[in-house]
Amino acid sequence: MSSGRPIPRRPKVVDAWIQPWTKEIVEGLPWRTANVFKRYGESRAMHGIPLEVMMDELDASPVDLALVSGGPVMPNSVVLECLDRWPDRLIGVVSVDPTDGIMKAVRELESLVRDYPICALKLEPFYHWADPTHRWFYPLYAKCEELGLAVQTQVGGTGPYYPSRSGQPLHIDEVALDFPDLTIVCGHVGTPWAEEMIHVAWKHENVFIDTSARLPKHFEPEFVKFLSRYGQDRCIYASDWPLLDFERPLRQVDDLNLTDEVRQKFLAENAIRAFRLERFFADSAA
Repeated sequence: MSSGRPIPRRPKVVDAWIQPWTKEIVEGLPWRTANVFKRYGESRAMHGIPLEVMMDELDASPVDLALVSGGPVMPNSVVLECLDRWPDRLIGVVSVDPTDGIMKAVRELESLVRDYPICALKLEPFYHWADPTHRWFYPLYAKCEELGLAVQTQVGGTGPYYPSRSGQPLHIDEVALDFPDLTIVCGHVGTPWAEEMIHVAWKHENVFIDTSARLPKHFEPEFVKFLSRYGQDRCIYASDWPLLDFERPLRQVDDLNLTDEVRQKFLAENAIRAFRLERFFADSAA
């Protein structure tokens, strides 16, 4: 695996879910996806945001390191461009399409990990009208475990106009039973099934919850309790930029009244552990 230039220092804030949103990506969006930005009031995204603006906003924020991800509507090529241009600020999360050939997708994933600093596979099953337990995905889970990659997946109700059923956390329960050594990071807190998501993360040591696209002021009380107490080792901060900007969610973290120890776990240390980010740090480079 090529790690490029190593991350110069251990980050104090990791944003575990950001997405490039260029004009070219916007022009190729299916209508089912485009509507979500209207509901978030993020109208500028509908015109596209240059990569340089994304990085300027990242540089102006407290975020030290971000995981930049591709997906069914975000080409890996844009993620790889970001990794080439800003290797000291970004780590990659990539997506492959098993519906176009399962072993083709497995080989593509292997190739990406060999040549770029990749820490996870992004999975958004609703785009395939399938559940996370579908046979399409199991060879990819096995390959991720073999390569030391996490799987970062959408959980909860879908913002885009696709069925939400695939986001029910009990699907993750089944995957975690079948792959107990595979790290699974579940995005968006699992709302409206937050309690179900909490149960699954409590049950399985390899399951984490990230807060992408959720402002802290809207966290369910049960999740705040989980984050601050018995689930403090399983919760990961993320913004889902540009759905949310880099700074606003971080400011609201202050209102959660977390201890310094829990805050540091939430903002960085849990992500470092779940995504095995230490391999990309300068003091870990061979």
